[in-house]
Formats: sequence, structure tokens, C-alpha cells
Amino acid sequence: MHQQMPENFNFIAFGNRDYVEGEVDQIGMNRGRMFEYTPTDVAKGLEELDSTSIAYLEKLPTFLCSEISREKGRASMVIRYGRISNVEAGRKEVTTRFETLIDFGEVEFDSVTQAQELFAADGFQLYRTHWAVRKGDIQQILDGLVARKPELADDVEDLNGVGMDAANVQPPPQKKNIVGTADSVEAFLKILQELPASDTAETFYRGHENAIFELTPSLLRKWPDGGWQFMPNEDRLCKELLIAHYDEFQGDQYCFDRLVRMQHYGLPTRLLDISSNPLVALFFACYCPPQLMGVEGEVIIFRISSDAVKYYDSDTVSCIANLSNLTYPQKNEIDLTQDVGTFNETEVAGKLLHHIKSEKGFFEPKIVPDDLGSIVCVKAKRTNTRIKSQAGAFLLFGHEATLPEFGQEGIEIARITVIGKQHILDQLDAININATSVYPSIDQTAVHLRERYRQPAAVE
Repeated sequence: MHQQMPENFNFIAFGNRDYVEGEVDQIGMNRGRMFEYTPTDVAKGLEELDSTSIAYLEKLPTFLCSEISREKGRASMVIRYGRISNVEAGRKEVTTRFETLIDFGEVEFDSVTQAQELFAADGFQLYRTHWAVRKGDIQQILDGLVARKPELADDVEDLNGVGMDAANVQPPPQKKNIVGTADSVEAFLKILQELPASDTAETFYRGHENAIFELTPSLLRKWPDGGWQFMPNEDRLCKELLIAHYDEFQGDQYCFDRLVRMQHYGLPTRLLDISSNPLVALFFACYCPPQLMGVEGEVIIFRISSDAVKYYDSDTVSCIANLSNLTYPQKNEIDLTQDVGTFNETEVAGKLLHHIKSEKGFFEPKIVPDDLGSIVCVKAKRTNTRIKSQAGAFLLFGHEATLPEFGQEGIEIARITVIGKQHILDQLDAININATSVYPSIDQTAVHLRERYRQPAAVE
């Protein structure tokens, strides 16, 4: 009888088969690839990679695999089953010791679909170097592998629970730095005034109508199972919009300017809107459909170090923004662990440089990998009325960059829970912060005026 199996497992994949074949003892994963294709509720609790997160990961059974390859109509992966230990989380890389319990070697499938079904993976995941924590039936996966490697049936039977001691262990909860709860404008401002001042950072705000929303740009959002919604098609999204409405972008000097305009029209981009006006953020935390009026909102407070605040014409901004011109396979070639010289000699750096030079002909081939993977705050040109009215700025997310809910080096994050939304909206309206002033377009103004002057229904 099989013992109770863990609900989650580590799935670690590499494009380079040398990392999976032969003697495997120590492995390392780029930190930007950690927890891709991981259910979002699990990933958010693990992203800090503190001692609690590491202890949880080390208890999970682990599949170490190569990316899938196809040849003559069949597909194959090199697969090992084992456990990890001595996990160390560096700024750029996560390393771990891997102990092989069963080496399945090269496992053949009749199709890629069969491999997808075995690991409950989507099409992109099996072609991607990454570390995921997946939900699934470990015994069912092992049985599926034994069906293809029957000579290893006794080895699987002999495991007797080795490497499976996480059956009742739950992933750590998500961490948030909540500094107070506001049910009025006065309460909100009082909490802000009590926060310590900073001379070395600038403060920005963002409002969420639902406190469970994540600090993730629309382009980088994932489905609940951890799969991408838009990211693999970033370059197509941008180019198709440019083709369809080329005249709209004629006045944009930089790629970043185009991304701002695309964001304005609702296209998924690597930008996250923030504001220097806390009351605008409070408005967004309260302005929502009627069914969400009783749901807690929140205002996120960002303290961003001065060196992470850039202007629209910054070279760092150009490097990150032009990632949008690279295809998904090209982005997968980027290795942020390389030094500046080595990185700039790569083919993908040459392609990125080509796009950067199209807007900055003087730009030298000295792209800094650390900058390319960073998150920067950008003060944009106020070219449209919405940016002006919302005192808008943007967080621009670099290659494989994620922003932990509790912040990171250079970006401190605190949160204020917002309740009593309708009361707050009424207070804000009294000081002319409403849909008309925040969304100063004629259609939004018309909607606001319609609701403001609607006569109440007659009472029978």
C-alpha cells in the first residue's frame, strides 16, 4: 500500500542536458526563473526564499528534468527523481544539493502532449529552464514513468516513502506589511502622517480595489496554475497594435513612450501604474463595481530609493523597455548571471542593441545584465491627460523581474487596508477627486455626470 503522498513537488528543468545527465550533485537556478509555472497562491508565500520557504522546498519530492526535445515525431526528456538539501538563495542564483533516488534516464513519449499530461504542464513549461512548485499526484507521475521504464518498477516500489515526507506540510503564507486600516479620508491621512519620513527615497502609491490583487504588471500576470497569460506574446502584442494604429505612435521618441501609450489603451505591458498623489491611489482602492464595495481594498505605499528612480530618457529605461521587441525564444537566451563583457558578445545582446540604437544611435554595446533584470521607477512624459490628472509614474519591470509583496532592496512596501469605500468616495468627491478628475476623458465624465444627476426612483 502506498503511503499518503505530498500534494506538491519541485519540478526543476534545464535546457542544457549536461545539468541533468551524468554525475549530478549540485545545481543552480537563476533567481528570476524561480517559481515560474507555480500556482500563484504558493509562489507568493515562497518568493522571499527565507528559512521557512527553504525548509518547505527541501521537504518536497523533486523531479529534475531536461527540457523536452522532439525528433521523428516522438518526444523525450531526461528525468531524475530525488530530493534537495542545503538550498542557498543568493541575489542572482539559487543553489541546492540534489540527491538522486531514481535515475529514469531518457524517457520517451509518443507526443509532447503525453509529457504535458503526466506533469500537468502547459506547452511552454516543458521548453523552459525554470524551478516550479507544482500540485499533483506524485505516485501517479511515478507510475506513469514506470509504464515507460518497467525495469525500474522495483526501484520505485522500494522507495517506501523516501523523499515523500511533505504529505501534511503546507506552503508558507504570503507576507504583507500592513500598517493600518482606514475607513475615512481622515484616518487614511493620519496613517500616512505617522509613517517615518525618508530623505533618501521618493514615495509613490497605488490603489487596489481588492486587497488580494498582486503587484504584477498586466503582461506578467499568470493563470492560477502559474502559466503565463500574455508574456510569451509580448512582441506580437506591441507590433500588432503599432500596425493597426501606427499614426497614434508617431510622436513617441522612445520605446518606453510607446509602452506608456499602449498601457493607456489597455494593452498588457511590463509597466505598473503608480502615483505620487496618495488620494488618487485611495480613489482607486474604493472605485469599483457594486459587488466589490464590501470587499477590502488597499493602498500600497512605495518608498523607492533615489537611484532606482529614472526619467523617460534614461539608458537603463531604454534597455528594459526594448525587451518588448524581442521574441520569447530570444528572451529565453538572456543569461543575467554573465558579466558585462561576456553578455554583450552574445547574439541576443546584439539583437537588443539593434533595437536600442534605433532610438539612441550613440548607445554603446555595454548593456549591464543587472540593470536589465531590475525594476525601476520611471517618471514619464505627461503626454496624456490621464497621466497628468493621476500624477502618474510607472514601475518598469526588467527581464524575469518580480516584485515581492513585502518589497525588495531599494523598494520598501507598506500597505493600508481600506474599508467603508462608499463613504470615502463621497469624501473624495467633495474635494473634487472623482471619476471626472481622475479619468478626464469625455466618456468617463459623461458616466460620472449621469450617475451624479440620476433622479431616484419613485417610491410606491
